[in-house]
Amino acid sequence: LVLGTVSCTLFLAVNGLYSASDDVIELTPTNFNREVIQSESLWLVEFYAPWCGHCQRLTPEWKKAATALKGVVKVGAVDADKHQSLGGQYGVRGFPTIKIFGANKNKAEDYQGGRTSEAIVDAALSALRSLVKDRLSGRSGGYSSGKQSRESGGGDKKDVIELTDDSFDKNVLNSDDVWMVEFYAPWCGHCKNLEPEWAAAATEVKEQTKGKVKLAAVDATVNQMLAGRYGIRGFPTIKIFQKGEDPADYEGGRTRSDIIARALDLFSDNAPPPELLEIVSEDVLKSICDAHQLCIISVLPHILDTGASGRNSYLDVMLKMAEKYKKKMWGWLWTEAGAQSDLESSLGIGGFGYPAMAAVNARKMKFALLKGSFSEQGINEFLRELSVGRGSTAPVGGGAFPKINVVEPWDGKDGELPVEDDIDLSDVDLDDWDKDEL
Repeated sequence: LVLGTVSCTLFLAVNGLYSASDDVIELTPTNFNREVIQSESLWLVEFYAPWCGHCQRLTPEWKKAATALKGVVKVGAVDADKHQSLGGQYGVRGFPTIKIFGANKNKAEDYQGGRTSEAIVDAALSALRSLVKDRLSGRSGGYSSGKQSRESGGGDKKDVIELTDDSFDKNVLNSDDVWMVEFYAPWCGHCKNLEPEWAAAATEVKEQTKGKVKLAAVDATVNQMLAGRYGIRGFPTIKIFQKGEDPADYEGGRTRSDIIARALDLFSDNAPPPELLEIVSEDVLKSICDAHQLCIISVLPHILDTGASGRNSYLDVMLKMAEKYKKKMWGWLWTEAGAQSDLESSLGIGGFGYPAMAAVNARKMKFALLKGSFSEQGINEFLRELSVGRGSTAPVGGGAFPKINVVEPWDGKDGELPVEDDIDLSDVDLDDWDKDEL
């Protein structure tokens, strides 16, 4: 059981669930590799979000279990809402998710027990017993190095691009992609320690950025022209190359999670703003809302009420907000008032108050409505509240998106009133008609 399969309230805000006085060890991308991966201890790790109601209810039980297991089994917690790269690294899709890191730290197991302290302790002791028996029988020697083996795929350098004096400019300086380049020496102990972390990060970064951020390596003892050009004085040295900018030194941690986190920041900084699409069919709505944590849906006034210039002014506001919040990787949609009336009703908009905006979590079928003005300031305040987990929500009417009408996309022009058919009265004798009627 991955406990995150039970949904939590989307926007509830609370303070951190654990403190230094607890026996629960707070884990972050900075210390995770050192504390967990390189440890020979058995670890139970909870991935949580502070706003998640189920996580809040689990907290006192998790603390009790940590105290009971102190000195026997390590119990940790990761704020995966804050450290999304670390949660993503271990396939966390919901909260809370609990993983057991045993003998092979590269293959964490999902915890499948109950949420009481007793159940957690029982599962921990059972996992510990299995680990000790395996060691006794010689089937496992534990995990002491903290490095992934080539056999498990973690040490496979297939996604690290080897660069040379001859290939560097063509691949890196002429590229629109972002490059993180490690300059190393084969004899360097720190370089050897970094190698499996760099390789594992390269694969993850390639997948998550669709190849837009690349990890590469240069043997500086062989390619001395490059090493001299960029002032390499020690090993390993990591530099970041972005088109049109001077190379920057990477100053983050040397663990896989640290490297991934920095790469994803670089990706989001350089990513174009998301597309703003009109809801012209069910496919458009589902493709955007299913693929993003939130989809921001605006319902704009009818074109006859605003004209093209008025509508474009609303769309410009949305585009500015999409650019401002592009790191959130939300989806952005709009529709004309009345074009998708069932959708409006399901989001509590229903025929009035245009323009309107709703933020929808399609996985949980919950939404929050913009209560302020449809302006840069009003929308910014609304989205800022959402981004920190605040704001009231409601379930989508009917628990699912309603039927979406297929409509013609807006042509960018002013609207026109429908043309009424002329009535030909030439054959009607109005004088006789008036007499007959009277």
